[in-house]
Amino acid sequence: MHELVGALRSYAWGSRTALAQLCGRPVPSAHPEAELWFGAHPADPAHVRLEHNTRSLLELVADDPERELGAAAPEFGGRLPFLLKILAAEEPLSLQAHPSSAQALAGFERENLARVPLDSPMRNYRDENHKPELVVALDRFEALAGFRDPLRTVELLRALDVPGLRSYADLLAAQPDSAGLRTLFTTWITLPQSVLGTLLPQVLDGCVRYLSEKGLHQTDKRQREFTAEARTTLELAEAYPGDAGVLAALLLNRLTLEPGQGLFLAAGNLHAYLRGLCVEIMANSDNVLRGGLTPKHVDVPELLRVLDFEAIDLPVVLPEPAGDGSVRYRTPAPEFALRRFDLTAGSGQVPLTSAGPGIVLCTAGTVRLFHGGSELVLERGAAAWISAADTEIRAQAVDGAAQVFCACVGGGN
Repeated sequence: MHELVGALRSYAWGSRTALAQLCGRPVPSAHPEAELWFGAHPADPAHVRLEHNTRSLLELVADDPERELGAAAPEFGGRLPFLLKILAAEEPLSLQAHPSSAQALAGFERENLARVPLDSPMRNYRDENHKPELVVALDRFEALAGFRDPLRTVELLRALDVPGLRSYADLLAAQPDSAGLRTLFTTWITLPQSVLGTLLPQVLDGCVRYLSEKGLHQTDKRQREFTAEARTTLELAEAYPGDAGVLAALLLNRLTLEPGQGLFLAAGNLHAYLRGLCVEIMANSDNVLRGGLTPKHVDVPELLRVLDFEAIDLPVVLPEPAGDGSVRYRTPAPEFALRRFDLTAGSGQVPLTSAGPGIVLCTAGTVRLFHGGSELVLERGAAAWISAADTEIRAQAVDGAAQVFCACVGGGN
């Protein structure tokens, strides 16, 4: 059991306040802070504070995978199979999807054969792994995820009452299935700039008109139901003017997670996180296929190859009591499992886990961890690495209530 120092990632969409406040640092930060990585990903591994030195978790696991990972070592090739993060979005992230295992392996080998450098901005596949992911909101967290029921999208497009959208609404109404969604998405994401430059301003005018008329017709159900979608479209257009992803976002479910609620994203799910603070856990991969809302590389043919166009009504992942004082977030991912402990003031020591490998992350208050005769205090925003050799980890809140998340290998989840 050792302190794990996360790797701070700065992206333009990050926050100058959220991570700094969580970790008790001065605000605002000098640069937007987007993610705090706790894991062993080669791109930016966290570091373990040992008794006499500090080592990257990547090196520590690679040197002795059996000790650090235990039974998970042979199953996952001697690598930690998950990556835990805190994510802070002040502005929308790119419209993106992640490949399946087979797609990732084929894409990684294909780009290797083409000798595309791993650090090239034109690279799609930086490893051979899929990337299922789960986010759990720490405050209100907003996202676009998964294709909406096509008939509901037809209602949205018609409610905006934009002449330039009528033919597209009719197209989807005539084929309200995954094939119709694929056709419309492909058409929009590949529109010539001259056409996009005419259509997008019409759509934005329609959103403004819809929102202003809504206030005059509060009793009209149709004038109330797409408020969030219209506002999001305007916000995306302001952040990414002239981007075809603004149109594509009209096809996706608009979600709001309250603190403690989760969202699981499988392979092929098109999504964009809009704003908020969350804990995120995923398979240990950095494979991203982007579809817009970004100045970065967008490979439309490859994105179309991996996207799942089946409409889904994404259920919120609610925490389930685990019977040990924690709640768990169930997913089908074998690489990871996530539990949350809400520790009350004055309570005794609570068993967190019988054995590693795992990561304990404190997201509220202060917690003291116990292992044998050793102790480790975690302030908010701090984490600990639990190796497979560490057994019977216990936790206790210090000076008030505390909250910790425990990430481990999936198993039965």
